[in-house]
Amino acid sequence: MDTEPMQADFAYCEAIIKKHSKSFYYAFSQLPVEKANAVYAIYAFCRTADDCADSSQPHLEKLASLHRLKKELDLFRDHAEVDLPLWRALRQVFTTYDMDIQPFYDQLTGQWMDMNFAIPKTISELESYSYYVAGSVGLMLLPVLASKAVADLRPSAIHLGTAMQITNILRDIGEDFHTKQRIYLPKEEMERFRYTPEDLRHGFINENFVHLWEKLAKRAESLYDLFYSSIDLYDDDSKMPLLLSAGVYRGILDAVRSNDYDCFSKRNFVSKENRNKISAAVSNCS
Repeated sequence: MDTEPMQADFAYCEAIIKKHSKSFYYAFSQLPVEKANAVYAIYAFCRTADDCADSSQPHLEKLASLHRLKKELDLFRDHAEVDLPLWRALRQVFTTYDMDIQPFYDQLTGQWMDMNFAIPKTISELESYSYYVAGSVGLMLLPVLASKAVADLRPSAIHLGTAMQITNILRDIGEDFHTKQRIYLPKEEMERFRYTPEDLRHGFINENFVHLWEKLAKRAESLYDLFYSSIDLYDDDSKMPLLLSAGVYRGILDAVRSNDYDCFSKRNFVSKENRNKISAAVSNCS
C-alpha cells in the first residue's frame, strides 16, 4: 500500500472528496492514513455514480453512463477490473477490509431511482430511497470504521446514512425543485400539512412549510440519535471522525432553522465557528 502508484491512486480519490464534500473530508481526513484512504476510495465510487445521475447530459446518455459503471463494477466483482485509479484503489480496500460488494450495487440502484424520479408518496418511501443513495454508503464504510466490531452494526450505519440524506433533502428543497425539477418531500406529508407544489414553486415559507419541514427534520434527528447509541461499538480510531461527520451534518438542520427555514434563496451550511464548536464538543466526549 506504500508503493508510489498506490499512493497516486488514493491521492486521485482524495482529490475527489476534497473537491466535492468539504464536510466529509474535514471529518474523515482525521482517520489513520489507511482508513482515510479507504474512505476516499469509497467516496470516489459514490461520486462517480452520483455524477451519472446528476450530470447535464441527456437522459439516455446518463443511463448509458450508469450502465457502463455497473459493467465496470461487474468486472471488479469478478476480479477483472478496469485498470483505472478508482478501481485499483478499491481493490486495495477490498483486499485490506472484509468488504461486501452488495451496497455498491445498491448505490447504483439509488442513482437509477434518481434518473427515473418519482415523488415519494410516504416517509417510508423517502427512507427507502434514502437507503439506496446514502444508507448504502454507510454499509460500504462499515467494514472500515468498525473493523473489530462483534455486534451487527448494519442498522446503525443505515440510520446515519439515511439521516444524512434526509438532511440533504431538507437543505436543498429549493435547488432540487428549480434546478432538477424534483420534489423529495413525501406527497402524503405535503397533503397533511397543506403545502402544495405551487407553494413550493413560489418558495413560500409559511407555518405549513415549517411544520412539514420539522416533521422530516425530527425524523432525521431520531435517526442520528439511533446511530449515536451504538457509537461505542465502532473502532476507537473511527469514533471521533464519525461523531464529527454526524455532528456537522446534523448541524445543517440548525443552520436552516437559524435562517428562518429559508431553503430557497440561501445556501445553508455549518459555519467554521460552529464546526469548531462541534469539533471541540466531540473531543471533550472522547
